[in-house]
Amino acid sequence: MTTTEPGPATAPSPGRARRSALSLRDLVSEALAGVLQRPARSALTALGTVLGVGSFIAVLGLTGTAASQIDGRFSELTATEVTVQDTGGTDSGHVPLAFPADADTRVGRLNGVTAAGVCWKVRLAAGQAVRSTPARGTGSTAQTSLIAASPGALRAAGPSLAQGRTFDPYHDSHRERVAVLGAATAARLGITTVETRPAVFIGDTAFTVIGIVDDLERKPELLMSVLVPRSTAEHLWGPPGDERAHMLIATELGAARQVADEAPTALRPEHPDYFRAVPPPDPKALRSAVGDDLGQLFLVLAGVCLVIGSVGIANTTLVAVMERTGEIGLRRALGARGVHITAQFLAESTALGLLGGLIGTSAGTLTVVLVSAVRQWTPVIDPLAVATAPALGLATGLLAGLYPAWRAARIPPAEALRR
Repeated sequence: MTTTEPGPATAPSPGRARRSALSLRDLVSEALAGVLQRPARSALTALGTVLGVGSFIAVLGLTGTAASQIDGRFSELTATEVTVQDTGGTDSGHVPLAFPADADTRVGRLNGVTAAGVCWKVRLAAGQAVRSTPARGTGSTAQTSLIAASPGALRAAGPSLAQGRTFDPYHDSHRERVAVLGAATAARLGITTVETRPAVFIGDTAFTVIGIVDDLERKPELLMSVLVPRSTAEHLWGPPGDERAHMLIATELGAARQVADEAPTALRPEHPDYFRAVPPPDPKALRSAVGDDLGQLFLVLAGVCLVIGSVGIANTTLVAVMERTGEIGLRRALGARGVHITAQFLAESTALGLLGGLIGTSAGTLTVVLVSAVRQWTPVIDPLAVATAPALGLATGLLAGLYPAWRAARIPPAEALRR
């Protein structure tokens, strides 16, 4: 703390006191001395701000990174999937199955289509079930769905086979009684291999199991089903009943909406109104919705951490004011004004907030990078958030120190010296 020396032209009158002044250099020096005087306490005090600012950076970074990954996965799978539903038009009662027999081929000719096929759920008669033995009431029984599917539908679903193979156009055109089981259904029926040519019985009809599907890129619910060729199902149980058929189409990236527009006409040029194509939703809207939901959730947690950090700084600064009452009194006796005491304690709390902000920004950025490296993601961090995060810590420390600094400035010098 320094005092201003008046020159000859500004010499004070004999009864006039000199006014003290606190330079910026002295203010910074005093603040650093106050912070470093008790390093352990200062570190614990800044911890709340570190957590708050670190959470802020981590939340924004992980939200952006996760949203980017969701967008990419959506583009790879959902954005390349089109569903065509059989509505039957206005005379649905007269057109139980609007898809033609060569529906797979017709849609497969469209540009951008990689695979397409028709499927529907077969409604079995009462008392019929899927069994592993011909005699009713013996062997393993699975209460599972029976799905009629064309070969293209299985290809469009992207199967990963644990055993055997899927049926092909030959099986479909010759109404072969073959079946492909989902892994869960095969386990319930006790079928672990297809090398012994096992069979399942649907009602009294035997179907040779030629493949077991372990996973599917699309339509994972099919893993709980028994799949048979479309023509076989139509021959044995007739066309779809209450649940109408639909077509699953896998497309190249960027072709889904065009294929959705062209598919109904390609299927039945004379009656495209018999079908309703459902293109994938906009991936940008999905990413925005996911990002907003995650951001709102975790930003609340970051805000709570910042509040806790500001309360910790305020409490520690207030305790420091009480412990340093004698020091405050001595400074006031030597000429320090109330505004100087206020500035000193504000500078200390602001320094703690800025320190916590800097460490928190580094910790949050490192968290995003480490999580992305473990998950093999590409980290996405907003440079503006990284640049402004230390200022957020500084503001937290400044606000937290307002009340303690005001209390320190109001302590009477005489009372302070007596303590």
